Amino acid sequence: MDLLSRAASRRPARRYAVRRADARQPAAPVAATRVSAAVLCALALAACHRAPEASAPPAVVVALPVHPDSGTAGGLAVRYPVEVQARYSNTMSFRIAGKIVERNVRLGDAVHKGQIVARLDPSDSQKQLASAQSSLDAADHRLVFAKQQLDRDTAQAAQNLVATNQLEQTQDNYASALAGRDQAAAQLVVARNNLDYNTLSADHDGWITSENADTGQVVSAGQAVYGLAWSGDTDVILDAAESDLGRVVPGQSATVTFPALPGRSYAAKVREIAPSADPQSRTFRVKLTLAKPADDVRLGMTGDAVLAPAAASAQAGPAGGVFTVPSTAIFHEGRNPAVWVVRPADSTLELRAVSVSLYGDRTATVTDGIKDGEQIVLAGVHTVFAGERVKPVKPLFDGEGSAQ
Repeated sequence: MDLLSRAASRRPARRYAVRRADARQPAAPVAATRVSAAVLCALALAACHRAPEASAPPAVVVALPVHPDSGTAGGLAVRYPVEVQARYSNTMSFRIAGKIVERNVRLGDAVHKGQIVARLDPSDSQKQLASAQSSLDAADHRLVFAKQQLDRDTAQAAQNLVATNQLEQTQDNYASALAGRDQAAAQLVVARNNLDYNTLSADHDGWITSENADTGQVVSAGQAVYGLAWSGDTDVILDAAESDLGRVVPGQSATVTFPALPGRSYAAKVREIAPSADPQSRTFRVKLTLAKPADDVRLGMTGDAVLAPAAASAQAGPAGGVFTVPSTAIFHEGRNPAVWVVRPADSTLELRAVSVSLYGDRTATVTDGIKDGEQIVLAGVHTVFAGERVKPVKPLFDGEGSAQ
Protein backbone atom coordinates (compact mmCIF):
# COMPACT_ATOMS: atom_id res chain seq x y z
CA MET A 1 0.00 0.00 0.00
CA ASP A 2 2.80 2.34 0.76
CA LEU A 3 4.32 1.78 -2.70
CA LEU A 4 1.04 2.45 -4.47
CA SER A 5 0.44 5.60 -2.55
CA ARG A 6 3.87 6.86 -3.37
CA ALA A 7 3.48 6.22 -7.12
CA ALA A 8 0.15 8.02 -7.13
CA SER A 9 1.63 10.98 -5.40
CA ARG A 10 4.39 11.31 -8.10
CA ARG A 11 2.17 11.37 -11.26
CA PRO A 12 0.98 15.00 -11.00
CA ALA A 13 4.54 16.22 -10.84
CA ARG A 14 5.40 14.58 -14.24
CA ARG A 15 2.42 16.19 -15.91
CA TYR A 16 3.52 19.55 -14.61
CA ALA A 17 7.03 19.03 -16.00
CA VAL A 18 5.66 18.17 -19.41
CA ARG A 19 3.46 21.18 -19.43
CA ARG A 20 6.39 23.40 -18.55
CA ALA A 21 8.39 22.03 -21.48
CA ASP A 22 5.53 22.61 -23.87
CA ALA A 23 5.25 26.15 -22.61
CA ARG A 24 8.86 26.89 -23.69
CA GLN A 25 8.63 25.51 -27.34
CA PRO A 26 7.19 28.63 -29.11
CA ALA A 27 10.40 30.62 -28.41
CA ALA A 28 12.59 28.57 -30.90
CA PRO A 29 10.86 29.65 -34.19
CA VAL A 30 11.21 33.28 -33.24
CA ALA A 31 15.00 33.00 -32.85
CA ALA A 32 15.37 31.15 -36.18
CA THR A 33 13.40 33.85 -37.95
CA ARG A 34 15.69 36.53 -36.57
CA VAL A 35 18.83 34.67 -37.72
CA SER A 36 17.42 34.17 -41.25
CA ALA A 37 16.59 37.85 -41.53
CA ALA A 38 20.13 38.78 -40.57
CA VAL A 39 21.63 36.42 -43.18
CA LEU A 40 19.37 37.81 -45.89
CA CYS A 41 20.42 41.34 -45.03
CA ALA A 42 24.07 40.39 -45.21
CA LEU A 43 23.59 38.76 -48.61
CA ALA A 44 21.73 41.79 -49.91
CA LEU A 45 24.55 44.07 -48.79
CA ALA A 46 27.12 41.78 -50.41
CA ALA A 47 25.18 41.80 -53.67
CA CYS A 48 25.20 45.55 -53.76
CA HIS A 49 29.00 45.64 -53.46
CA ARG A 50 29.94 42.63 -55.88
CA ALA A 51 33.42 42.97 -57.55
CA PRO A 52 33.55 43.10 -61.41
CA GLU A 53 34.45 39.83 -63.26
CA ALA A 54 38.13 39.44 -64.46
CA SER A 55 38.71 39.59 -68.23
CA ALA A 56 39.75 36.39 -70.07
CA PRO A 57 43.53 35.95 -70.48
CA PRO A 58 44.97 36.34 -74.03
CA ALA A 59 45.28 33.18 -76.08
CA VAL A 60 48.83 31.93 -76.60
CA VAL A 61 49.72 31.51 -80.30
CA VAL A 62 52.93 30.58 -82.12
CA ALA A 63 53.89 33.60 -84.21
CA LEU A 64 57.00 35.16 -85.72
CA PRO A 65 57.76 38.24 -87.80
CA VAL A 66 58.23 37.56 -91.52
CA HIS A 67 60.97 38.91 -93.75
CA PRO A 68 61.50 38.77 -97.53
CA ASP A 69 63.47 35.86 -98.89
CA SER A 70 67.16 36.49 -99.36
CA GLY A 71 68.34 36.59 -102.95
CA THR A 72 68.61 38.87 -105.92
CA ALA A 73 65.80 41.41 -105.97
CA GLY A 74 63.93 39.52 -103.30
CA GLY A 75 63.39 36.53 -105.60
CA LEU A 76 62.97 32.85 -104.86
CA ALA A 77 66.08 30.81 -104.16
CA VAL A 78 66.27 27.05 -104.58
CA ARG A 79 68.30 24.98 -102.11
CA TYR A 80 69.28 21.34 -102.67
CA PRO A 81 71.88 18.87 -101.39
CA VAL A 82 74.63 18.18 -103.92
CA GLU A 83 77.41 15.70 -104.62
CA VAL A 84 80.68 16.18 -106.51
CA GLN A 85 81.16 13.87 -109.49
CA ALA A 86 83.55 13.67 -112.41
CA ARG A 87 82.13 15.06 -115.61
CA TYR A 88 83.47 12.12 -117.58
CA SER A 89 83.92 8.55 -116.41
CA ASN A 90 84.10 5.13 -118.01
CA THR A 91 84.29 1.43 -117.23
CA MET A 92 87.64 -0.22 -117.90
CA SER A 93 87.45 -3.74 -119.34
CA PHE A 94 89.46 -6.16 -121.47
CA ARG A 95 88.59 -6.46 -125.15
CA ILE A 96 89.12 -10.21 -125.14
CA ALA A 97 88.25 -13.02 -122.76
CA GLY A 98 90.85 -14.44 -120.42
CA LYS A 99 92.08 -15.08 -116.90
CA ILE A 100 93.32 -12.13 -114.82
CA VAL A 101 96.83 -12.83 -113.57
CA GLU A 102 97.85 -9.35 -112.40
CA ARG A 103 96.22 -6.21 -110.95
CA ASN A 104 98.35 -3.16 -110.29
CA VAL A 105 95.92 -0.58 -108.84
CA ARG A 106 93.30 -0.52 -106.12
CA LEU A 107 90.22 1.49 -105.27
CA GLY A 108 90.99 5.20 -104.92
CA ASP A 109 94.37 5.09 -106.66
CA ALA A 110 95.33 7.84 -109.10
CA VAL A 111 96.34 6.61 -112.56
CA HIS A 112 97.91 8.25 -115.59
CA LYS A 113 97.17 7.82 -119.25
CA GLY A 114 98.86 4.69 -120.58
CA GLN A 115 99.52 3.18 -117.16
CA ILE A 116 99.03 -0.61 -117.04
CA VAL A 117 96.41 -1.53 -114.45
CA ALA A 118 95.82 -5.26 -115.09
CA ARG A 119 96.95 -8.20 -117.25
CA LEU A 120 95.48 -11.42 -118.62
CA ASP A 121 97.26 -14.73 -119.15
CA PRO A 122 98.91 -14.19 -122.59
CA SER A 123 99.75 -17.83 -123.41
CA ASP A 124 97.00 -18.41 -125.96
CA SER A 125 97.48 -15.03 -127.58
CA GLN A 126 101.20 -15.65 -127.95
CA LYS A 127 100.55 -18.98 -129.73
CA GLN A 128 98.01 -17.35 -132.01
CA LEU A 129 100.58 -14.70 -132.86
CA ALA A 130 103.20 -17.34 -133.69
CA SER A 131 100.70 -19.20 -135.89
CA ALA A 132 99.80 -16.02 -137.72
CA GLN A 133 103.47 -15.23 -138.28
CA SER A 134 104.06 -18.70 -139.79
CA SER A 135 101.09 -18.29 -142.09
CA LEU A 136 102.48 -14.99 -143.30
CA ASP A 137 105.91 -16.50 -144.00
CA ALA A 138 104.33 -19.30 -146.08
CA ALA A 139 102.23 -16.79 -147.99
CA ASP A 140 105.33 -14.76 -148.76
CA HIS A 141 107.07 -17.83 -150.25
CA ARG A 142 104.06 -18.67 -152.39
CA LEU A 143 103.93 -15.10 -153.61
CA VAL A 144 107.62 -15.15 -154.56
CA PHE A 145 107.19 -18.40 -156.51
CA ALA A 146 104.05 -17.08 -158.24
CA LYS A 147 105.89 -13.89 -159.20
CA GLN A 148 108.82 -15.84 -160.70
CA GLN A 149 106.47 -18.09 -162.65
CA LEU A 150 104.58 -15.06 -163.96
CA ASP A 151 107.82 -13.43 -165.13
CA ARG A 152 108.92 -16.56 -167.00
CA ASP A 153 105.58 -17.14 -168.71
CA THR A 154 105.33 -13.49 -169.67
CA ALA A 155 108.73 -13.61 -171.35
CA GLN A 156 107.95 -16.85 -173.19
CA ALA A 157 104.53 -15.57 -174.24
CA ALA A 158 106.25 -12.66 -175.91
CA GLN A 159 108.12 -15.20 -178.08
CA ASN A 160 105.00 -17.32 -178.62
CA LEU A 161 106.54 -20.18 -176.64
CA VAL A 162 103.58 -20.73 -174.31
CA ALA A 163 99.89 -20.77 -174.94
CA THR A 164 97.73 -17.83 -173.98
CA ASN A 165 95.62 -19.85 -171.53
CA GLN A 166 98.76 -20.95 -169.67
CA LEU A 167 99.80 -17.32 -169.25
CA GLU A 168 96.34 -16.49 -167.92
CA GLN A 169 96.56 -19.38 -165.44
CA THR A 170 99.92 -18.10 -164.22
CA GLN A 171 98.51 -14.62 -163.77
CA ASP A 172 95.60 -16.05 -161.73
CA ASN A 173 97.99 -17.99 -159.48
CA TYR A 174 99.99 -14.84 -158.84
CA ALA A 175 96.86 -12.84 -157.91
CA SER A 176 95.77 -15.60 -155.51
CA ALA A 177 99.22 -15.71 -153.88
CA LEU A 178 99.22 -11.93 -153.48
CA ALA A 179 95.75 -11.97 -151.85
CA GLY A 180 96.82 -14.83 -149.58
CA ARG A 181 99.85 -12.88 -148.46
CA ASP A 182 97.69 -9.83 -147.67
CA GLN A 183 95.25 -11.99 -145.72
CA ALA A 184 98.04 -13.58 -143.70
CA ALA A 185 99.46 -10.12 -142.94
CA ALA A 186 96.07 -8.92 -141.69
CA GLN A 187 95.70 -11.99 -139.49
CA LEU A 188 99.10 -11.30 -138.04
CA VAL A 189 98.01 -7.77 -137.11
CA VAL A 190 94.89 -9.16 -135.42
CA ALA A 191 96.95 -11.70 -133.49
CA ARG A 192 99.39 -9.01 -132.41
CA ASN A 193 96.49 -6.81 -131.26
CA ASN A 194 94.97 -9.69 -129.31
CA LEU A 195 98.25 -10.10 -127.53
CA ASP A 196 98.23 -6.39 -126.68
CA TYR A 197 94.62 -6.67 -125.47
CA ASN A 198 95.83 -8.94 -122.68
CA THR A 199 97.13 -5.75 -121.07
CA LEU A 200 94.63 -3.24 -119.65
CA SER A 201 95.86 0.34 -119.52
CA ALA A 202 94.25 3.65 -118.57
CA ASP A 203 92.99 5.80 -121.43
CA HIS A 204 92.95 9.02 -119.36
CA ASP A 205 94.32 10.50 -116.18
CA GLY A 206 91.96 9.94 -113.27
CA TRP A 207 91.05 7.93 -110.21
CA ILE A 208 89.91 4.35 -109.76
CA THR A 209 86.34 4.51 -108.47
CA SER A 210 85.39 0.81 -108.44
CA GLU A 211 86.89 -2.69 -108.56
CA ASN A 212 84.73 -5.30 -110.25
CA ALA A 213 87.03 -8.30 -110.79
CA ASP A 214 89.70 -10.10 -108.77
CA THR A 215 93.00 -11.71 -109.64
CA GLY A 216 92.48 -15.26 -110.92
CA GLN A 217 88.99 -14.57 -112.19
CA VAL A 218 88.08 -15.49 -115.76
CA VAL A 219 86.38 -12.55 -117.43
CA SER A 220 84.60 -12.21 -120.73
CA ALA A 221 85.24 -9.56 -123.33
CA GLY A 222 83.80 -6.22 -122.17
CA GLN A 223 83.22 -7.31 -118.56
CA ALA A 224 83.85 -4.45 -116.11
CA VAL A 225 87.14 -4.65 -114.23
CA TYR A 226 87.64 -1.07 -112.98
CA GLY A 227 85.71 2.18 -112.91
CA LEU A 228 87.70 5.28 -113.92
CA ALA A 229 86.73 8.88 -113.17
CA TRP A 230 88.59 11.32 -115.37
CA SER A 231 90.52 14.11 -113.73
CA GLY A 232 89.98 17.69 -114.80
CA ASP A 233 86.40 18.90 -115.16
CA THR A 234 84.06 18.09 -112.27
CA ASP A 235 80.33 18.53 -111.90
CA VAL A 236 78.19 19.23 -108.87
CA ILE A 237 75.09 17.05 -109.11
CA LEU A 238 71.64 17.66 -107.61
CA ASP A 239 68.23 16.06 -108.14
CA ALA A 240 65.52 18.71 -108.49
CA ALA A 241 61.88 18.07 -107.76
CA GLU A 242 59.36 18.53 -110.54
CA SER A 243 57.77 21.46 -108.68
CA ASP A 244 61.07 23.39 -108.74
CA LEU A 245 61.98 22.62 -112.34
CA GLY A 246 60.44 25.86 -113.57
CA ARG A 247 62.88 27.83 -111.40
CA VAL A 248 66.01 26.16 -112.78
CA VAL A 249 67.44 27.18 -116.17
CA PRO A 250 70.80 26.58 -117.91
CA GLY A 251 73.33 29.24 -117.07
CA GLN A 252 71.70 30.07 -113.74
CA SER A 253 74.22 31.08 -111.08
CA ALA A 254 74.53 29.20 -107.80
CA THR A 255 76.57 29.10 -104.61
CA VAL A 256 77.94 25.78 -103.37
CA THR A 257 79.19 25.04 -99.84
CA PHE A 258 80.64 21.88 -98.33
CA PRO A 259 80.62 20.87 -94.63
CA ALA A 260 84.10 19.42 -95.12
CA LEU A 261 85.35 22.89 -96.15
CA PRO A 262 83.80 25.25 -93.56
CA GLY A 263 83.85 28.95 -94.26
CA ARG A 264 84.27 28.49 -98.01
CA SER A 265 81.80 28.96 -100.83
CA TYR A 266 82.21 28.29 -104.53
CA ALA A 267 80.48 29.99 -107.43
CA ALA A 268 78.85 27.68 -109.95
CA LYS A 269 76.47 27.70 -112.91
CA VAL A 270 73.83 25.31 -114.15
CA ARG A 271 75.38 23.40 -117.07
CA GLU A 272 72.83 20.73 -117.88
CA ILE A 273 69.26 19.73 -116.96
CA ALA A 274 68.09 16.19 -117.65
CA PRO A 275 65.34 16.14 -120.30
CA SER A 276 63.40 13.40 -118.49
CA ALA A 277 62.77 12.37 -114.90
CA ASP A 278 64.40 9.45 -113.17
CA PRO A 279 61.99 6.49 -113.48
CA GLN A 280 62.18 5.67 -109.76
CA SER A 281 62.68 8.94 -107.89
CA ARG A 282 60.79 11.09 -110.44
CA THR A 283 63.40 13.83 -110.02
CA PHE A 284 65.41 15.65 -112.67
CA ARG A 285 69.21 15.50 -112.64
CA VAL A 286 70.80 18.96 -112.69
CA LYS A 287 74.55 19.41 -113.23
CA LEU A 288 76.43 22.47 -111.99
CA THR A 289 79.92 23.49 -113.03
CA LEU A 290 82.26 25.20 -110.57
CA ALA A 291 83.54 28.50 -111.93
CA LYS A 292 86.97 28.01 -110.30
CA PRO A 293 87.63 24.34 -109.54
CA ALA A 294 89.83 23.81 -106.49
CA ASP A 295 92.06 20.86 -105.63
CA ASP A 296 90.47 20.53 -102.19
CA VAL A 297 87.06 19.77 -103.75
CA ARG A 298 87.22 15.98 -103.99
CA LEU A 299 85.01 13.53 -105.80
CA GLY A 300 82.15 12.25 -103.67
CA MET A 301 82.04 15.26 -101.34
CA THR A 302 78.53 16.36 -100.35
CA GLY A 303 77.23 19.83 -99.64
CA ASP A 304 74.46 22.33 -100.37
CA ALA A 305 73.76 24.47 -103.41
CA VAL A 306 71.63 27.61 -103.41
CA LEU A 307 70.46 28.56 -106.89
CA ALA A 308 69.87 32.26 -107.40
CA PRO A 309 66.41 33.28 -108.65
CA ALA A 310 66.07 32.71 -112.37
CA ALA A 311 63.49 35.48 -112.88
CA ALA A 312 63.38 37.56 -109.74
CA SER A 313 61.62 40.55 -111.33
CA ALA A 314 58.70 38.39 -112.45
CA GLN A 315 58.35 36.75 -109.04
CA ALA A 316 58.47 39.85 -106.86
CA GLY A 317 55.22 41.26 -105.53
CA PRO A 318 54.02 44.86 -105.56
CA ALA A 319 56.05 45.67 -102.47
CA GLY A 320 59.16 44.11 -104.02
CA GLY A 321 59.25 41.26 -101.50
CA VAL A 322 58.53 37.56 -101.59
CA PHE A 323 57.96 35.64 -98.36
CA THR A 324 58.33 31.93 -97.77
CA VAL A 325 56.19 30.86 -94.80
CA PRO A 326 55.29 27.47 -93.33
CA SER A 327 52.32 25.79 -94.94
CA THR A 328 50.63 25.66 -91.53
CA ALA A 329 50.35 29.47 -91.55
CA ILE A 330 47.98 29.51 -94.54
CA PHE A 331 44.27 29.77 -93.68
CA HIS A 332 41.78 29.37 -96.53
CA GLU A 333 38.71 31.58 -96.39
CA GLY A 334 36.69 29.69 -98.92
CA ARG A 335 39.07 29.32 -101.87
CA ASN A 336 41.13 32.39 -101.04
CA PRO A 337 44.33 31.97 -99.01
CA ALA A 338 44.88 34.21 -95.99
CA VAL A 339 47.05 34.54 -92.89
CA TRP A 340 46.40 35.72 -89.34
CA VAL A 341 48.33 38.94 -88.66
CA VAL A 342 48.93 40.11 -85.07
CA ARG A 343 48.17 43.82 -84.75
CA PRO A 344 51.05 45.44 -82.85
CA ALA A 345 48.81 48.07 -81.19
CA ASP A 346 46.54 45.77 -79.16
CA SER A 347 47.82 42.24 -79.94
CA THR A 348 44.58 41.24 -81.65
CA LEU A 349 44.23 39.10 -84.74
CA GLU A 350 43.41 40.30 -88.24
CA LEU A 351 42.63 37.93 -91.12
CA ARG A 352 44.63 39.18 -94.12
CA ALA A 353 44.11 37.90 -97.67
CA VAL A 354 47.37 36.99 -99.43
CA SER A 355 48.55 35.83 -102.86
CA VAL A 356 50.35 32.48 -102.94
CA SER A 357 52.42 31.73 -106.05
CA LEU A 358 53.76 28.32 -105.06
CA TYR A 359 52.88 25.57 -102.60
CA GLY A 360 55.74 23.34 -101.52
CA ASP A 361 55.91 20.26 -99.32
CA ARG A 362 56.23 22.27 -96.11
CA THR A 363 56.23 25.90 -97.24
CA ALA A 364 54.19 28.36 -99.25
CA THR A 365 55.47 31.33 -101.23
CA VAL A 366 53.52 34.55 -100.54
CA THR A 367 53.97 37.33 -103.08
CA ASP A 368 51.42 39.87 -101.82
CA GLY A 369 49.40 40.68 -98.69
CA ILE A 370 52.00 40.94 -95.93
CA LYS A 371 54.85 43.31 -95.20
CA ASP A 372 58.32 42.98 -93.81
CA GLY A 373 58.34 42.65 -90.01
CA GLU A 374 54.65 41.79 -89.53
CA GLN A 375 53.92 38.94 -87.14
CA ILE A 376 51.82 36.08 -88.47
CA VAL A 377 50.44 33.03 -86.72
CA LEU A 378 52.39 29.92 -87.76
CA ALA A 379 50.24 27.15 -86.30
CA GLY A 380 46.70 26.57 -85.09
CA VAL A 381 45.16 28.94 -87.61
CA HIS A 382 41.80 27.13 -87.41
CA THR A 383 41.46 27.62 -83.63
CA VAL A 384 41.52 31.45 -83.50
CA PHE A 385 39.10 34.13 -84.62
CA ALA A 386 39.23 37.72 -85.82
CA GLY A 387 39.69 40.30 -83.09
CA GLU A 388 40.88 37.76 -80.53
CA ARG A 389 43.51 39.07 -78.13
CA VAL A 390 46.60 36.85 -78.26
CA LYS A 391 50.04 36.47 -76.75
CA PRO A 392 52.62 35.60 -79.44
CA VAL A 393 55.35 33.12 -78.52
CA LYS A 394 58.28 31.82 -80.54
CA PRO A 395 58.39 28.23 -81.87
CA LEU A 396 59.72 25.64 -79.48
CA PHE A 397 62.55 24.55 -81.75
CA ASP A 398 65.00 26.81 -83.54
CA GLY A 399 64.21 27.17 -87.19
CA GLU A 400 60.66 25.81 -86.85
CA GLY A 401 59.26 28.94 -88.37
CA SER A 402 62.02 29.33 -90.92
CA ALA A 403 61.11 29.32 -94.55
CA GLN A 404 64.18 27.41 -95.57
